Amino acid sequence: MKVTQTLLGFFVLLFSLSCSSDLDFDQVNDLELQPVVVANLSSFDVAANKLVNNGTEQAISIDTPDVGVFNGSFLKDNLVKADLFFEVNNTINRAFVLRLVFLDKGNAPLFSIPIDIPAYAGATNITIKNETFVGANLDALKQTKKIAFVVALLPGPPLTSASTGNLKLRSSVTAYFDIQ
Repeated sequence: MKVTQTLLGFFVLLFSLSCSSDLDFDQVNDLELQPVVVANLSSFDVAANKLVNNGTEQAISIDTPDVGVFNGSFLKDNLVKADLFFEVNNTINRAFVLRLVFLDKGNAPLFSIPIDIPAYAGATNITIKNETFVGANLDALKQTKKIAFVVALLPGPPLTSASTGNLKLRSSVTAYFDIQ
């Protein structure tokens, strides 16, 4: 019992000697947050033989589902910059142009980004494209609901249903916010 009374006395003394000051709750009005968010955007893996239909080479289009990262009022009000990263690994003995077509809610094109992809020649063949969006470009990006990936073959050795290799894409977005 004496130990409990001694501890109680110690805590009462400690709290009566502690310092305090007036709290300024108006400081919350000056709060500014600048978070950075990284998210996967899209990916695909197309085999060489999928670029041939009944013996005829063809361009293909790969639609992505709705791009949720660009939707919502929070993003429209607080996004100040976005970096898009695209990495394409080509193991097909053929060069391509990959066109990224950014579509609005009515599937109308807003803008596009071409990526030239060299033919595979036996060594690592990775093409990287970075795009930064600020200002008017960012406003257009905020209207994006989908991204279509259009793969067009460039002249070169013919592809057949037995052709090997793949065209692989992975992508991400880094979003910079300013929340006041």
